[in-house]
Amino acid sequence: MTAVVFVGPTLTSDAVSECLDATILPPVQQGDVYRVARENPSAIGIIDGFFEGVPSVWHKEILWAMEQGIPVFGSASMGALRAAELADFGMIGVGRIFDDYQSGVLHDDDEVAVLHGPAELGYPPLSEPMVSIRATIEHAQAAGVLPSETAAAALQRAKGMHYHDRVWSNITDAMKDLAGGAKFAEWLAKGKIDAKAQDARAMLVRMSEHLAEAPASTQVAVRTEPTLVWKGLRARVDGNEPDSDRAVVDEVRLNPKLYAQLRERAVLALLSREDAARQDWEPDRDVLVRQMADHRADAGLSRRADLMGWLKANDLSPEGYEKMLADEARIDAAKALRAGRLDASLLSELRRTGQYAKLRDRAASKATRVTPDGKGGADRLRVLIWYFETCLDQEVPDDLESYAVSLGLTGRDAFYDLIEAEFLFCQRDVGADEAPA
Repeated sequence: MTAVVFVGPTLTSDAVSECLDATILPPVQQGDVYRVARENPSAIGIIDGFFEGVPSVWHKEILWAMEQGIPVFGSASMGALRAAELADFGMIGVGRIFDDYQSGVLHDDDEVAVLHGPAELGYPPLSEPMVSIRATIEHAQAAGVLPSETAAAALQRAKGMHYHDRVWSNITDAMKDLAGGAKFAEWLAKGKIDAKAQDARAMLVRMSEHLAEAPASTQVAVRTEPTLVWKGLRARVDGNEPDSDRAVVDEVRLNPKLYAQLRERAVLALLSREDAARQDWEPDRDVLVRQMADHRADAGLSRRADLMGWLKANDLSPEGYEKMLADEARIDAAKALRAGRLDASLLSELRRTGQYAKLRDRAASKATRVTPDGKGGADRLRVLIWYFETCLDQEVPDDLESYAVSLGLTGRDAFYDLIEAEFLFCQRDVGADEAPA
């Protein structure tokens, strides 16, 4: 097996390939190093890894990989942290960030933490790591752009921000009252430094040189103690044994009706993933943003604090949330692709569940009682409010076109015709059933 590199927001896959021929994997999390080490890669490089919401890579799995004779390199982000912690045991750290952690200049994990986008978009960074902010302000001070007292104050203010909020616009806004702040904001476009990317590239070059030399290993690996916790991790990876998630699913099984509903939705998600893979299609950023807006509106998560609380309550990281949204987007795409072929299957399902005859008779009654001449007289806004607020007990959707398409209709006008006929039918026949909810 070739070398393996765990990378996400720090470098793109193309940037890694420019430096090293390697298998590129997403940011590392618990179990990943053990999983790839079983395949005996020529080397393992760790750049990025998950910090919150997803269990972080264990020290012991890195030690186990080195025990198998696999050199493990670390740099830039999670890799620098673990390399500083395991350098005495043989992990190879590269770069200034690693040096600063190992020497004690840096201590906090948030120095390398960043907010990033979804896997589908290549984990684009959405905030600046504190280490890059430090390097940039240090460079600005050396270049005479910032006086030393301003540099110190700027670092203090940036450090006081949550890592999600560390973007240059926020930092320069916080520096407006400082001497040289305006000059720094103008200089930033050409002067900022990506410290993590620099160190990551240096690690990839070091890995390439190491593999080219193919040196005999002289490192005496520390034996990994087979503790119960370590055995448990290996068992979960090796045999995919149940963990706490299985316990939650078992609770659902106690409610057979709910389990059947969720199972069908889960199967649809799996099929839509396979569908998307065959078509080489994945939801882009705009699609995911729309999915997120819809979900937040439905779940009442208008504020960012509400969303973060919801993620925590549901044991989801931002990455996991984005995967959930991507599943919904793929399901929507699969349904849209087959919209013209669904009716026959829907009718078959209605017959199977015993609902067909009642709906057939209702449709026939509506056809005789609502004539074409009677349509078009109802106020559309009144009909929309009646249908959504009275019949469905929900607000009128902002995007009626998308709503109509989701029902298998051609568009908004077809939806208007559908609910207007229902409105007239219910108004003319007091004994008619309520609109189906």
